Amino acid sequence: MDNNESKKQEMIEKMKIRKKEGRVVRRIVTIVTLVILLIIGIVGVSGYFYVKSALQPINPEATAEIPVEIPMGSGISTISSILEENGIIKNARIFKYYTKFKNESNFQAGDYIMTQSMTLDEIIESLKTGKVYHEPVFSVTVPEGLTLEQISEIVAKHTEYTAEQFMELVTSKEFIQNMMATYPDLITEEVSNANIRYALEGYLYPSTYAFYEESPSLQEIVSMMISLTNDVVTQYDSLLEEKQMTPHQLLTFASLLEEEATAQTDRETIASVFYNRLEIDMPLQTDPTVLYALGSHKDRVLYEDLEVENPYNTYVIQGLPPGPIANAGKISIEAALNPTDTEYLYFLADPEGNNHFAKTYEEHLLNIDEFLEQ
Repeated sequence: MDNNESKKQEMIEKMKIRKKEGRVVRRIVTIVTLVILLIIGIVGVSGYFYVKSALQPINPEATAEIPVEIPMGSGISTISSILEENGIIKNARIFKYYTKFKNESNFQAGDYIMTQSMTLDEIIESLKTGKVYHEPVFSVTVPEGLTLEQISEIVAKHTEYTAEQFMELVTSKEFIQNMMATYPDLITEEVSNANIRYALEGYLYPSTYAFYEESPSLQEIVSMMISLTNDVVTQYDSLLEEKQMTPHQLLTFASLLEEEATAQTDRETIASVFYNRLEIDMPLQTDPTVLYALGSHKDRVLYEDLEVENPYNTYVIQGLPPGPIANAGKISIEAALNPTDTEYLYFLADPEGNNHFAKTYEEHLLNIDEFLEQ
């Protein structure tokens, strides 16, 4: 009996020791876990603030100019290292990841003058343009739906060049050939059609153009506008191939939509009307082509105007005119490539700018009577 009591007491003591050891182990595990979490937290917070700091200019107040040379063939890793070595950025790896996150590329080699006050975006812009980044000296805004002659007036208003000099350049055979060689997939022999008024009509993209030097050449100004047209049209190469449409045909078609557009226009549906007419060899009969044929703006197209013999007058020719009648924006370009599926053959815009579509001429006459004869 005494032996049993002794064993029982021994077991109780062992259990007490195990419980005590368990408590010690749990306490150690808890302390270690808290320490690890604390370390992770400190590292995370420190990392966050370090990355945040690395994304900011090294010294926003700095004015000292630092020469930076980017050799030919430098990739983003090399460029990042050069910028860090020259004290332009805080961390090469963060700059590298930042450019990849923003999908930036096409950096240019050359000699740059930079400062520690430049933001990462300013550095990227500088490396992309090949110029030291600064605010634009001036900008030129070219709205949608303008002809070359109208664009010439805008350029003349914002630069030292006259409208006559602008038109002389864009109609120069040498300049046109140069642009054809520079953008062979965009500007093809189609622009050499004898019926075309201006070869580059419709090829100057509507946008706001920023210039970082006081007196850029006229060639540079026009080339920039054509380059942007090339960039935009290139995005739709697969759709053009699918529709068996050339860039020239696309810009011509889109220019009709641009000129027919009102503030509330459904361009995709107007595009469907034009496609439906083309399919059955029905004249497009769009008034803006008549105005372009006449070479002047009129508030109202007269019946006698519709009979003018001109290759741009879609009341007397079949199919598209020989070339664009104005510059088209992205909305019109996309509408030309993605028309609504309809059976409409007619449309008209009421005085409020709302469009009314019809499948038959009889329905169209009813729309005229209801919305225009008031």
